[in-house]
Amino acid sequence: MSQVTYTAAVDLGATSGRVILGAWAQNRLTLTEAHRFPNTYRELGDHAYWEIGTLWHEIRTGLRRAVAALPRGARLASVGVDTWGCDHVLLNDAGRLVFPVHAYRDNRTQAGLAALAAHGADRLYAATGIPNVFYNTSLQLAEAVARCPALTDLATRCLFLPDYFNFLLSGRAENELTVASTSQLLDVHTPDWSQAALAHFRLPPAWFTTPVRAGKKLGRVTGLPELAGTQVIAVPGHDTACAYDAMPASPDGGDLFLSSGTWSLVGFEHPRPLLGPAALAARVANERTGSGGYRPLTNVVGLFLLEQTMQDFRTRPQTPRDWDALIAAAAKLPPPAVLLDPADPAFTAPKSMRAAIDAQLKRAKAKAPGQLAGYTRLICDSIGQGHAAAAANFEQMTGRKFRRILMVGGGSKNRLLCQATADAAGIPVVSFNLEGTAVGNLARQLIALGAVKNLATFRQHLARGLQQKTYQPRR
Repeated sequence: MSQVTYTAAVDLGATSGRVILGAWAQNRLTLTEAHRFPNTYRELGDHAYWEIGTLWHEIRTGLRRAVAALPRGARLASVGVDTWGCDHVLLNDAGRLVFPVHAYRDNRTQAGLAALAAHGADRLYAATGIPNVFYNTSLQLAEAVARCPALTDLATRCLFLPDYFNFLLSGRAENELTVASTSQLLDVHTPDWSQAALAHFRLPPAWFTTPVRAGKKLGRVTGLPELAGTQVIAVPGHDTACAYDAMPASPDGGDLFLSSGTWSLVGFEHPRPLLGPAALAARVANERTGSGGYRPLTNVVGLFLLEQTMQDFRTRPQTPRDWDALIAAAAKLPPPAVLLDPADPAFTAPKSMRAAIDAQLKRAKAKAPGQLAGYTRLICDSIGQGHAAAAANFEQMTGRKFRRILMVGGGSKNRLLCQATADAAGIPVVSFNLEGTAVGNLARQLIALGAVKNLATFRQHLARGLQQKTYQPRR
């Protein structure tokens, strides 16, 4: 009997989280969902916060269930954590929280966003490769320090959310490179922090340590007897970096990557950062790969538009059959005469997404849809156009011609969105039946454990067993 390596991926998204058990044997990965749970931020007064204690409770529950699902006599070799980017915790020397954990959709950064846009955004882009966006860690921390100056005395460490959960699991506090690269604080040319950015935002350099690369072993799990002996491995902490690792991309570089969920992350792997006025104007974020390279990407507002719009309807899909019916109904509708501008700041965190969409349509002298199917068609076509615009910008800036768009994430299961993307971009979209972020998380653990030689080898093995569907452009 061949040896089986069992690993667990803690994969947290902004609307849901899960713990996935991976079994690697004979160059094949088998997934078992051990635990899935909802996630959302909560508003207190004028601000938004994550329920960090609840997330930790669900992680522990999921890991215990993963161990319970193991065959008799088997052991869990390792665990890795990935989350969305930018959000973070501030700790003191004892490892205790000294500030509430804000959610990135909190409007507290708007003043800093406007001030940076008026002065200094171009210099910081040259230094960090990250555009001026409301959710950046840089703006969040600058606001916190300005409003609560005592934080510079109380806090001694800043950890991003995957770093923090790694710390709770292992007792070791390390910053990981991919999630650090989302912050607008990392030097774009080195794997360390930008002293210019830290000085600009008046942040203590001592809060951060030189980021570790994916694959770093942080120590054994502590505090969970069921996981005694299980290794905690720093995987790509940013979920998008994990999703990119799971893409069975062609080695010739002709594929564009699209991780589609609450946000749509459109980008590609590149040996160097993509900088300059054109990249700044296109808001290209030069984030890092798990291997330490670059993955220039554009962040397009994704299915958050649809998720939030559905809250304004009494009847909304609850089961896969319901979703199929909604998508089928939306696909039968004619293309909308006017598309949305997903980058409209009014869509960031509105009280009613439907009202925000209706207001934008009214300004464009367009009629609002009457039913959920109409909003679904409008939103999917608009997001698809956003994907195509990002692809065209990358081709213009690099001189590269992309031949395919590889799509993973929740949006890859939405055939209306996949077809809208292919139609708008004019190239095929290959949708994979793949738990992208969890698979990329598990891949880095397997490489660190020596069960797989490298990422290229993992992608080759993975591609052989993947279910996929190709959407050809219709116009």
